[in-house]
Amino acid sequence: MVYKVFFAVVLVVVASAEKLPTYGPPPPTYNPPTPSYNPPVPSYNAPEPVGPAQYNFNWAVKDDYSGNDFGHDETRNGYDTQGSYYVQLPDGRLQRVSYTVNGDSGFLAQVEYQGEAQYPAQQPSYKPAPTYQPAPTYQPAPTYQPAPTYQPAPTYS
Repeated sequence: MVYKVFFAVVLVVVASAEKLPTYGPPPPTYNPPTPSYNPPVPSYNAPEPVGPAQYNFNWAVKDDYSGNDFGHDETRNGYDTQGSYYVQLPDGRLQRVSYTVNGDSGFLAQVEYQGEAQYPAQQPSYKPAPTYQPAPTYQPAPTYQPAPTYQPAPTYS
């Protein structure tokens, strides 16, 4: 029995002393070369701004057929901006927004309406033609007629 215990202890010691394989990523084998040149720096040759922005623009659309009427104009000199835009509303009024921007003061707008709102009665723009309705095709109610009387067929002797 002592041999069995001794053999079991030796087996456990040998099994625990065995080195188990370890798994991991292989070491890198590729080392990219470092560039031996300096890439060119793009130059756009854009002129540097000389001062604050200055511009003036305007545009407008007026189409009597469709009823479109709108436009915009704006003037800027440095940090001061003034402008307005307008649009013809569906109810017939003209809405005009005038605005100013003075530096960091923010956008200040004033909204005005010209004209009176009109809400005409709705009228359909399309009047379909009457649809075809054929005359009724029914049969008149049957009238009562007495059943015909039949005479027996003559017999021949």
